[in-house]
Amino acid sequence: MASGGVSVASLWTEVNRCGQNGDYTRALKALTKILHENRDDVTALHCKIVCLIQNGSFKEALNVMNTHSKVLGSEVVFEKAYCEYRLNRVESALKTIEGAPEQTDKLKELYGQVLYRLERYNECKSVYTDLIRNSQDEYEEERKTNLAAVVAAMSQWESTPLEDLGLPDSTYELCYNAACTLIGQGQLTEAFNKLRQAEELCRISLADDSDQNVFDSKKKVKLTNAEGVEHKLAKKQLQAIDFNKALLSMYTNQADQCRKLSSSLQSQNPGHPRPVLIQVAQLCREKQHSKAIELLQQFSDQHPESASGIKLTMAQLYLVQGHVTKACDVLRSIEEFKHKPGMVSALVTMYSHEEDIDSAIDVFKQAIEHYQSEQPGSAVHLALVREAANFKLKYGRKKEAISDLEQLIWQKKHKILSKHLPSADTMAFNVDVDELENSHGATYVRKKAAKVIGETLPKEQGQVEIKKKKKKKRGKLPKNYDPKATPDPERWLPMRERSYYRGKKKGKKKEQIGKGTQGATAGASAELQASSPPTSPRPGSATGSSAAPASNIIPPRQQKPAASGATRKKAPQKKKKGGKGGW
Repeated sequence: MASGGVSVASLWTEVNRCGQNGDYTRALKALTKILHENRDDVTALHCKIVCLIQNGSFKEALNVMNTHSKVLGSEVVFEKAYCEYRLNRVESALKTIEGAPEQTDKLKELYGQVLYRLERYNECKSVYTDLIRNSQDEYEEERKTNLAAVVAAMSQWESTPLEDLGLPDSTYELCYNAACTLIGQGQLTEAFNKLRQAEELCRISLADDSDQNVFDSKKKVKLTNAEGVEHKLAKKQLQAIDFNKALLSMYTNQADQCRKLSSSLQSQNPGHPRPVLIQVAQLCREKQHSKAIELLQQFSDQHPESASGIKLTMAQLYLVQGHVTKACDVLRSIEEFKHKPGMVSALVTMYSHEEDIDSAIDVFKQAIEHYQSEQPGSAVHLALVREAANFKLKYGRKKEAISDLEQLIWQKKHKILSKHLPSADTMAFNVDVDELENSHGATYVRKKAAKVIGETLPKEQGQVEIKKKKKKKRGKLPKNYDPKATPDPERWLPMRERSYYRGKKKGKKKEQIGKGTQGATAGASAELQASSPPTSPRPGSATGSSAAPASNIIPPRQQKPAASGATRKKAPQKKKKGGKGGW
């Protein structure tokens, strides 16, 4: 956290923004705060040097590089050589360039300039020839212009034969250098023609518009003063000619004539803003900006119907003077423009430049409220809410940003749901209100809403019906599962129904003595064992060698003992009570 509670990240954001806007003085202030936290920050030092060079403070930039030479190292070789070159320390600049660890393209460009200043034209020519041959960018024309200047200097100050480099004469600079070369070679007539050509090319390139030639315009205006012209033109055309005469007087520096014509036009057209704007332009050319703003304010108060364009000009003049807050106040007073997206963007940018974040947020708030009441859910409304949330997040207003984002989400849901509502005709029912009120048996019954037959909810464009996918549970695999082995094709059948089932293996059975029903004999048990098949038949097999009838076999528990008298015991007799005698 930097001094004053401002984070280093926000300071770097300020540096980046100021660099893009060309405000290097403001960027230097932010870089000073960053270096206060870390005085050996290489990036911050490099940026500070660049800002100083952009502001023309070459000595100060050179001092920073010499002070932090150990930290910077070879990072600022080009900047150091350039500062030395601009301070006319040409020899020092040459040593710095030649001692650089790598000769980059920008160092070669500067090297060529240094060699030209030292009048080492032959070496300078080689440098520019190499650059033109090996570079392809938007600076090729400038390199050719510099090479043409080197050739011109060689033709004038050195008596060496020159080769034709095939340089074009498409620009006035190239044409001028070619004329200088011809002068050095003594070809004065050809040089004079080249200079005429260079003059013409210069006039064409510097003219913003073909009608901007002041002298041609003056001739055309004189034609409008011919006798009888006013009878052939409409009033609007004559008015436009008078406006052009006033403008021409201003561009030809005839200040008194301009003021006289514009005042006359204002009296003839009191509600027209153009005469006032011409007077304001003339005052600005005379550096009387305060008087110009007073004139605009006066006209705005007298003619509010034409105040919009006038107030925009006032805001521009305030910005020229550096009064950004006053310019914002004027722009916010224009009712028909203050909620437009372009105006909101301009106001937020200017307030951010002045670090007045609260006023910038207030601009967003008023614009959002306006569209909330006038055009809720429109594209402009949602875009403003989104930009407001991003702006608040940028400056740490998280709670307010969350509120805006919630509003944005609600608006989007509302817009989507409203598309699915049935039409008003569908929802209309023929209800007799009087009959409904006079009915005495009506009770409130809550019913589910009936579906409208023949209508389906419209789908949004690009919306596709999505089916829910059921998640498949992965089956459990046995512990001894081998993925390489082929699974048993009969694994889904019960064990007894499989082709390879042979029954349970049983050992030799001992005679079951004393088991079974009372009186069963071992012979019957052995007989049962002999009559049973050796292996159990598979279920489902109807035929086979073991198809002996089993209906004659009696289970052990249903067998009855043999009725022999030898083995049968007599039941004990009960004694008679009270009997006499005995054996």
